[in-house]
Amino acid sequence: MDPTSRFRGCLLGGAVGDALGAPVEFLSLAEIRERFGAAGISEFAPAYGLVGGITDDTQLTLFTAEGLLRATSRWEGRGICHVPSVVRLAYVRWLLTQGLAPHPSPALKIDGWLSGIQALHARRAPGTTCVTALEGERFGTVEDPLNDSKGCGGVMRMAPVGLVANDPFRLGCDLAAITHGHASGFLAAGCFARLIFGLVHGASLPDALEAARNELASHRDHAEVERALASAVAAAASGPPNPEAVERLGAGWVAEEALAIAVYCALVHHDDFSAGVRLAVNHGGDSDSTGAIAGNILGTLLGVEAIPARWLEALELREEITAVADDLQAGYRDTDEWHQRYPGW
Repeated sequence: MDPTSRFRGCLLGGAVGDALGAPVEFLSLAEIRERFGAAGISEFAPAYGLVGGITDDTQLTLFTAEGLLRATSRWEGRGICHVPSVVRLAYVRWLLTQGLAPHPSPALKIDGWLSGIQALHARRAPGTTCVTALEGERFGTVEDPLNDSKGCGGVMRMAPVGLVANDPFRLGCDLAAITHGHASGFLAAGCFARLIFGLVHGASLPDALEAARNELASHRDHAEVERALASAVAAAASGPPNPEAVERLGAGWVAEEALAIAVYCALVHHDDFSAGVRLAVNHGGDSDSTGAIAGNILGTLLGVEAIPARWLEALELREEITAVADDLQAGYRDTDEWHQRYPGW
C-alpha cells in the first residue's frame, strides 16, 4: 500500500472516529439507542454546534504531530534536540489556543501554523488532567511522574509517534507521561504507538499487536494493560461483535480500557473501517476517544480509501489534517515554507 494512504488513513481515520463519537460521549448505551435507534449512532450528528466536528482528541493528536515535526527541524538545524521538551511546548501552544496558560506563563513564541488555525481554538471538552498538567510548571516524565492519572488523554493523542518514531514504544511512553503519570497511562500509549508502527510498516493487525504486547511485557508494571489487551483478544475470538462485548471491556475513560476497546473493534472488523468505528463509539463511555483510537488503527491498516467519502467530506479540518499527515510522511524539507510551518528554534 502507498505509505501516503496509510499516513492519511491514520490521522483522518482517527478524526472521523472522534467526530462520530463526539455526540454520544457522555451518554449511556441505552440513551444512545433511545436517541439514534436500536443500532445506535451510525452517522455524524451535531456536537459542539457542528456535524463532523472534532474534539480535543484530534486537536492534541495534531499538536503531537506538530511537536514531532518541529523536533525534526530543531535536530536538522542545531544537531541537538530533546523531543519530549519540544512536544511539550507544542502541547502548551494547544493550551493557549484553549484560552488557558501555564503558571508561571512561559516566554513562548507562538509561531508555526497550527496555532493560527482558528478552528483549533474551539473548546471541545478538554480533559482535566491534560489541562492541569500543562498549566503547571513541572515536566512529567516516566521516571518522575507528575501525577497518578491513567486517563485516556495520553493514549488517544499518540498515533503520530507510531507513524514516524524509530523507537515508538519508548517515545509514546515519554510523551504520554508529560501529562499522565500512572504506568498504565503511559504504557498503554507506548503500546498504541508500537501498534501503529507495525501497521504502517505493513504488518498484519495480529502481528502488529503481538509485537506491541511483547514489548509491553518487557516493562515493569505492565500487567494491567496486558490484562486489558488479553481481554480484548479473547472477546474478539468468542463470538459476534456487539456493543455489550465492548462494555464488558470497560468504558474507555482510562487508558488501558480505551486501548482495549479500540483493539477489540479493529480485530472484529479488520476489513471494514465503518463497522469498526461504529462499534467503537456505541457504548456508555468515552466514545470519542475509543472511536478516535479505533479510527487510527483501522485507517492505518486499511488506508484512507477505506474511509467513506461522505465522512471525509463533512469532517472538520479535513484539509489541514491531510496536510499534517503528508508532512509526517514526507519528512523534513529545508525550505522557507517548511521552517515557517515547523520552526525549530
